[in-house]
Amino acid sequence: MRTSARVTAADLDALRIVAPALVIGSVCVVAGGLLAAATASHPAQPTTWASAYLVLVAGASQVALATCQALLARRPVPRPLLLTQVLAWNVGNVAVLGGTLSHVTALVDLGGILLVIALAIAGGLTLRPVQGRTVTLRVFRGLVALLVLSIPIGLWLARLGAS
Repeated sequence: MRTSARVTAADLDALRIVAPALVIGSVCVVAGGLLAAATASHPAQPTTWASAYLVLVAGASQVALATCQALLARRPVPRPLLLTQVLAWNVGNVAVLGGTLSHVTALVDLGGILLVIALAIAGGLTLRPVQGRTVTLRVFRGLVALLVLSIPIGLWLARLGAS
């Protein structure tokens, strides 16, 4: 059965609830772009990595996760749980960035743990998604899987860079 892809008033309300994640994620994308632009004339591996991380993980992933989560939830996402998720995601990203750039692997590990917690919260809130959002659900689950798989790889790479 084919359903409409229209955005409803309930969808807009759900997107308002996840607005903190959308705003912070968008700021991360802009910050990563500004960092790339500011260092383009003298690129270095740490700043190139940091700008890509800000854009792709801290920014675009956060926006995509929050948008999918809002559109998939049967009921509005509970604000305290969402704020816990947003806090874990963003503190985790700060820890990964700071730990990687300062070669403090314990900080990177803490960041990785916080990112997994944030992804677990996001996944738990969408266990019983609304019907008719098959593509959104596949995108969401694919992104969560990609991020969950990339975290241990990133932790391993941080150890290689620290040695």
